[in-house]
Amino acid sequence: MSFVVTVYVPEGIVMASDSRQFITVEAKSDKGKPTSKVETVSSDWAYKTFFMERAQVGINAFGQAHLGKISVESHVRRFDEEVIDDSDDVVTVPDKVVHFFSDRFPGVDTAFHVAGFRTEGRISIPYVYYCHVGREEARRNNVKPGTDEVIYGATWGGQIDVISRLVKPHRILGPDNKPQAVKRAPIIWDAMNLQDAVDFAIYAIRTTIDTMRFEARLKNVGGPIDVLVLTPGGARWVQRKKLHGETPTV
Repeated sequence: MSFVVTVYVPEGIVMASDSRQFITVEAKSDKGKPTSKVETVSSDWAYKTFFMERAQVGINAFGQAHLGKISVESHVRRFDEEVIDDSDDVVTVPDKVVHFFSDRFPGVDTAFHVAGFRTEGRISIPYVYYCHVGREEARRNNVKPGTDEVIYGATWGGQIDVISRLVKPHRILGPDNKPQAVKRAPIIWDAMNLQDAVDFAIYAIRTTIDTMRFEARLKNVGGPIDVLVLTPGGARWVQRKKLHGETPTV
């Protein structure tokens, strides 16, 4: 499982992800029949946020992470090399990424956020898409339904229950044991600056990791947090894990 966040505010777009790779190992008998399944952490070093240089597009990947026994990261790199060309942008990439994966792995429960800017006239317009491979769906998220009016907010994918409890309206049992709505102050995304968007993305993932630590459940979100920022002027990594050798000891 994964947890990824894409925040879109007037100054730009922030894409972030955790690094935990969680797999299910199936044991078999001497005769090759399945006997049991074990869910385990295989790595805290998986990459789930990517930047497509030629298309100037960011991608967050979540859902089923091993396709054909190969990581989604490897497939995304291959997609970038084989499919993306200099004519592509944030409007063309969503359909291409869905078709690339659905042609090879039809029905798979893998999804993506695809985000970036497109110049229309003299204005840089933000685009944020939700893409699902199994449903062959590519849907723009950052506009009002049925219009082209840009809206601001955040979308997340993967293990979303912790952040949903914090920022989505919910109900609890009141003194009379009847459900009552919990008052929740709104998040004013339109007034949020880019640093606040970065802070929110990290907060959402870090809070998920820390909450899971204390809950009796599978710890399927974890590891370093990668953060990519996209603006009309370009893209940059705010933080991204790097390969390293052994840490020297005193």
